[in-house]
Amino acid sequence: MKDIIDGFLKFQRNVFPQRAKLFKDLATQQSPRALFISCSDSRLVPELVTQREPGDLFVIRNAGNIVPSYGPEPGGVSASVEYAVAALQVADIVICGHSDCGAMTAISTCKCLDHMPAVASWLRYADSARVVNEAHHHEDGHSKVRAMVRENVIAQLANIQTHPSVRLALDEGRVTLHGWIYDIESGRIDAFDGSTGDFVSLADNPQVHAISHPTKHIA
Repeated sequence: MKDIIDGFLKFQRNVFPQRAKLFKDLATQQSPRALFISCSDSRLVPELVTQREPGDLFVIRNAGNIVPSYGPEPGGVSASVEYAVAALQVADIVICGHSDCGAMTAISTCKCLDHMPAVASWLRYADSARVVNEAHHHEDGHSKVRAMVRENVIAQLANIQTHPSVRLALDEGRVTLHGWIYDIESGRIDAFDGSTGDFVSLADNPQVHAISHPTKHIA
């Protein structure tokens, strides 16, 4: 804890004065461009990875970067998504998974979570990804976990589209969805290409996105 307090004191003494105007502007308002949904894993820091300043990202973090489908009893994630899209009018939504994810490892290896019932219940929101991943052949355990991370991002992209605020924003063409996988060791990000269904290097394909509007079916 001493290191954390020392860090704050360093921030207050050295960092804050250099950004005094920024914090003064942010004191009474915020207008983030993007909603960033990531895992709570301590190794993934959205603002560090994207090099964004305070006020640039509206961040939701939880175990497994999960977005429950919209339901009759919306929870904190649903409320935060709705606020970001309907009130803050974010233009982009990023769902970002990462390598060596503990939550996805537990799911793909069928690890017993009886001693953590809240975690077990929460990870049920990744069941659709688990079912799809189980149906595929994997060379080894590492490949299975890696695939599970990707399937989960795809599943959560589908889940977030059940939220009324997101569906409306997509229909009106004012929000774009992105699915990313961050590799901790290399710093690489792979992004889901909605037009091909594949993950591609974000560095080589900076314009790629998962979806910018829903497919319309006219009877």
